Amino acid sequence: MTRHLITSAIPYINGIKHLGNLVGSQLPADLYARYQRGRGQDVLFLCATDEHGTPAELAAAKAGKPVEEYCAEMYETQARIAEGFGLSFDHFGRSSSPQNRKLTQHFAGALADQGLIEEVSQRQIYSPTDGRFLPDRYVEGTCPNCGFEDARGDQCDNCTKQLDPEDLINPRSTISGATDLEMRETKHLFLRQSKLKDELDDWINSKTDWPVLTTSIAKKWLHDGDGLQDRGITRDLSWGVPVKRGDEDWPGMEGKVFYVWFDAPIEYIACAQEWVDTGKGSDWESWWRTDKGADDVRYTQFMGKDNVPFHTLSFPATIKGSGEPWKLVDYIKSFNYLNYDGGQFSTSRGRGVFMDQALEILPADYWRWWLLSHAPETSDAEFTWENFQASVNKDLADVLGNFVSRITKFCRSKFGEAVPEAGEYGEAEHALIEDITARVARYEALMEAMEVRKSAAELRGIWAAGNEYLQAQAPWTTFKTDPDKAAAQVRLALNLIPLYAVLSAPFIPAASASMLDAMKVEDMPWPDDVPAAFGKLAPGHGFDVPEVLFAKISDEDRESWSERFAGKRD
Repeated sequence: MTRHLITSAIPYINGIKHLGNLVGSQLPADLYARYQRGRGQDVLFLCATDEHGTPAELAAAKAGKPVEEYCAEMYETQARIAEGFGLSFDHFGRSSSPQNRKLTQHFAGALADQGLIEEVSQRQIYSPTDGRFLPDRYVEGTCPNCGFEDARGDQCDNCTKQLDPEDLINPRSTISGATDLEMRETKHLFLRQSKLKDELDDWINSKTDWPVLTTSIAKKWLHDGDGLQDRGITRDLSWGVPVKRGDEDWPGMEGKVFYVWFDAPIEYIACAQEWVDTGKGSDWESWWRTDKGADDVRYTQFMGKDNVPFHTLSFPATIKGSGEPWKLVDYIKSFNYLNYDGGQFSTSRGRGVFMDQALEILPADYWRWWLLSHAPETSDAEFTWENFQASVNKDLADVLGNFVSRITKFCRSKFGEAVPEAGEYGEAEHALIEDITARVARYEALMEAMEVRKSAAELRGIWAAGNEYLQAQAPWTTFKTDPDKAAAQVRLALNLIPLYAVLSAPFIPAASASMLDAMKVEDMPWPDDVPAAFGKLAPGHGFDVPEVLFAKISDEDRESWSERFAGKRD
């Protein structure tokens, strides 16, 4: 048994996330966690809300609430929505937790002890109109690299170029919109990432099995221009982890907090401590410290491509630079962007479908299936209502749902609500078992490799194989001349339902549970022996004809939703 530590990029607290955020990190991480648990592996799946920094302050100000109150409310909202989507976190934490505060201050002290923290006097943008220094995300302007007009002071969302606020053309304050900005002297702490460049480069080059998307972004940051730069890790904000050197005050850093991108990844570790401190688990250090047993842990991270630089370079620099035996990531699965109906999802503009809205109009499994089967792995993908309708109606309603409904209703009409026992399997039945066995092996290999879209396609093929068998053998016709043979055909087909349920659980957990419940199966292990799994439902085993698993999406619904989600949120 392998121990799998799985983390999803932690979502910002500043509002409800859209479907593009969901498919870029949390949902594929949940898919992998559910799969590994299904295979009997020991899994610790962690996520949290990212609560510090300017996004939280700006969102709280817009909501007219104190930032602590706003974050507490939004944490509960995000946790509830995550539960609604069936995200199976072992713990969903908060980066504002006491555990993360203490651990972030600890890492800062350890890095300082290793000579990797430098105090830098610098000129920083000050807004006389706002009466304060402006941290990087409080400044927006035109990107000097690509010309994008809404680039942030830390990074351009369009070209992913790392920026400093003074790099922007025509900078403006995001608080007031003021453009009368000036440079003033202040002091900050910098993480000397450049001293670790060669070590990080060797580490990235050793990851030959990582997605090209992940390694190419890391290498771009390592080698483009002047290469990996030292990075400021403090900010002039009131909301965040206060700057300390371990437990000690840091002279000259009074009133400052650690930069959100310094403390946020550390929350992955602190989240495990929260998991223990809230009574859900024990011995978090065995997952995170190689001197406490974490050498046998396989650590996988999931994230969108905009988060790759910090997870491949800055967070590893923090861990490596500390000189302490913390667990480094083994595999980073990164995703491109999901676009929305000819444009981009936009949180600020309310364009696209947001997670709470999605759950209002359809159950989670509809969204889980479409998003995962169209995951933006090798390139950006696009959500359109036409494609969503067609995929749901074909894959979920016509293929899987129709199979379950068709065979259970036919069995009830001819043999009653129990698995028939007459007849023997013939050539067609053994051929189907052999085909499903080969398909399951391919499905498992793709899931292990985290090939999300290919896994979905293989699972769809497994569903389709059952339909094709029914269509070819037509037990409703066979029954007229050979009831015993029809009974054997029905028995085989009924046994596909719990098999489908277990294989499908990582993608559509609610429908999976419904299938098992209808077939009155309480414990269905992963089919390591597929032929044996076809005997799960013994002759005489009772079942219920389930409700419709997936209702079709009508043209009227599609058109209504397309209009509703074209612009601002309701």
